[in-house]
Amino acid sequence: MDLSHALGWLPASRFRRSPRAKPAALALWHEPDYLAALQAAEERGVATPEDRARYHLGTVSNPVFPEVFRRPATSAGGAMLAAELLRHSGVIYVPAGGTHHGLPGRANGFCYTNDPVLAMLVLRRAGVRRIAYVDIDAHHCDGVESAFAEDPEALLISVHEEGRWPFTGRLCDDGCGNCFNLPVPRGFNDTEMRAVLDRLILPRVAAFRPGAIVLQCGADALEEDPLSRLSLSNNAHWSVVAALRPLSPRYLVLGGGGYDPWSVGRCWTGVWATLCGQEIPDRLPAAAQDVLAALAQGRKPPAPHLMTTLRDVPREGPVRPEVADRLAALARR
Repeated sequence: MDLSHALGWLPASRFRRSPRAKPAALALWHEPDYLAALQAAEERGVATPEDRARYHLGTVSNPVFPEVFRRPATSAGGAMLAAELLRHSGVIYVPAGGTHHGLPGRANGFCYTNDPVLAMLVLRRAGVRRIAYVDIDAHHCDGVESAFAEDPEALLISVHEEGRWPFTGRLCDDGCGNCFNLPVPRGFNDTEMRAVLDRLILPRVAAFRPGAIVLQCGADALEEDPLSRLSLSNNAHWSVVAALRPLSPRYLVLGGGGYDPWSVGRCWTGVWATLCGQEIPDRLPAAAQDVLAALAQGRKPPAPHLMTTLRDVPREGPVRPEVADRLAALARR
């Protein structure tokens, strides 16, 4: 958001502040006792032994922090508001969303609520039946799949790194038949993502004819990310964002994972540029460079181009046999 402001791409007319979803709203999918435990953990500042055992709070992957309820409730509120605003049509971007691991009664994988599921349920409540959910985060969307895998009016497509936590989303996991999981190998490159877009994502979404598309574009599939071993450039993300837009009258774009601050900020700012038709400059103006330079406080500075540009150099390569074979297997379904 700071980068978008610095580039002049975020006027007040295009911005809505996320409301904080109340427990009653979050109970559209989450269990009330879990929501109460999440609020209590925030008030106490620590998790009890029961919290850890029953709700997986206070663990390494779901730590208790000062806004452990308010922060996820705000991202969920943004996604749910977006779904309400998309009742008729439109394009809305919620970069704070994308917490696709959250489960009804427990935290999971740094996700305390599941805003993609909540947004999809709000769309359903608004009368939108057929929803396509596409996920290009490095990690499989286990929480979303648990909610919709057996729903014939939901199409789920997940492209994620094989052998990576949460170790779900195998090629053979197909739910009711509208669930397409594509685990990809280390070093997954831009050329391979283009093949996935052309041979899997676009044909399946177009044939499904969704009333709404929800895209989770976690930035942890980028080469710089420390928690994955994929090799995409942000160009690959932006290509997926652009290609899906014309396939439905309603388009909700969410953030997701991403653990390198420079690659995340650059990628998601480019997502916004793609959605609102802004031309990405070859070199960032001084105000935008200042935003990226400020991230270096307490961190080792990255390669210089990560602080002076928005667009990565494309990371092309061969379409390896394992990717082609898996695409072919999914095409036969």
